[in-house]
Amino acid sequence: MAMRRIAVLGAGNGGCAAAADLTLRGYEVRLYSRSQATVDALLDKGDIEIIENGAARAARPALISSDPALALEQADLVVVAAPAVAHEYLATTIGPHLAEEQIILLNPGHTGGSLHFAQVLRKVRPELTPRICETVTLTYICRLKGAGRVEVYRRTRPRGAAFPGKLTAGLLATIREVFPLIVPAQNVMETGLSNINAIMHPAGVVANAGWIERHSGDFRFYAEGISRAVANVIAKVDEERLKIVERLGLPLQSFVEIFYQAGLTSDAARDSGSVYEAIRQSEPNKTIKAPAALRHRYLDEDVPYGLVPMSELGKRLGVRTPVIDSLVELASAMNETDYRREGLTLARMGLAGVGAEELARVLDEGF
Repeated sequence: MAMRRIAVLGAGNGGCAAAADLTLRGYEVRLYSRSQATVDALLDKGDIEIIENGAARAARPALISSDPALALEQADLVVVAAPAVAHEYLATTIGPHLAEEQIILLNPGHTGGSLHFAQVLRKVRPELTPRICETVTLTYICRLKGAGRVEVYRRTRPRGAAFPGKLTAGLLATIREVFPLIVPAQNVMETGLSNINAIMHPAGVVANAGWIERHSGDFRFYAEGISRAVANVIAKVDEERLKIVERLGLPLQSFVEIFYQAGLTSDAARDSGSVYEAIRQSEPNKTIKAPAALRHRYLDEDVPYGLVPMSELGKRLGVRTPVIDSLVELASAMNETDYRREGLTLARMGLAGVGAEELARVLDEGF
C-alpha cells in the first residue's frame, strides 16, 4: 500500500515536526488541532518552519483544520502526535470518521496507549476493526520555538508494534515507507514499557518540587536537577519496570540502553550502565529547563499514563512496585489529584478481565 495522504493529529512539538517534514518530502499532509486558536495562528503564519542541522525550511501543509472529518478524509495514515491525556478525546472524535483500511500510528504510544485507543474505539465504533500501531517515542526529538516554528534536534530509531501484535509485520512494512527508522518490536507491551519519560520525569519533578516552585523551573532539569540521588530513584523505578518486562517474557532493555538507542546519550555513558551518567552526558537534553510549575505533563501525563499502568500491570503479574507506587502517591498529594483513579487502569486498557496467563494471547490476537 503506497502512502500518499497523511493526517497528523496534534499541532504540538511532534505534530508540527511531522507535518513540516512529511510535506517537504512530498506527502499531502492534513494537520488537525482541536484548538481553533492554534489553527488560526498557523493559518495566519501560512506555513510551518522546521529547523534542522542549522538550516530552516518552510512547509505549507495541504490542510490545517480543527475539523476531524476533513483531516481524515481519504488519509492513508493517521499519525496521532499528541499527549496520552488526549488519546481518549481523539479516539472518540475520529471514531465516527475512521475508515476500515486506515492505519493509525500513535507517535508515541506512551504506556498502554494502543490498548486504550482500541478500547475507546470499540465503544465508539463496535463494528470497526481498527489497525493501530505505536512507537516507543517520538520519531523526532524536537521543541516548538514559537507558533509554526519547530526545531528538530535528532531523528530517532524507535521500536514500533501493532495492536494486535499479529499485524505488526504487515503494518510496519507500510508505515516504514513514511518513517523508515522504526524498528519492529514484539508487541505493544514491549514498546509501552519502554516509556523513558515515565521512568525519569516523575522522580525528577518530585525530588525537585521545592526548587521548581521556588524558582518557577528556572534551572536545567536534566543537567542540574538529576543529581546522583535522584538518578538512584530513577534506577529503582527502572528495576521494578524490568521485573514486569521479565515476567511478560519480553526483551530486557535497561533505561540506559533505551535512552542511548533514542540518541539521547553517549557511547561512554551507555557502556557505564549508569543512569546518572546517561542523563548527565545527554547533549540533546542539556539545556532543557525544568517545568515552570508542578502542573505539567511530567506529572500530569507521565504519572497517570506511565507509572499507573506499570503499577497496575505489576499487581496483575505479582510484581511488587514500591518505588513506582510511592511516586504515584507523592505526585498525587503534591498536585491534589488522584492520579491512580484518573490514570490508565487495567479496565481502561481493556484488560480488567484478562488474567496474567491470557495477556500474551490478547496482545497478539486482540480483544
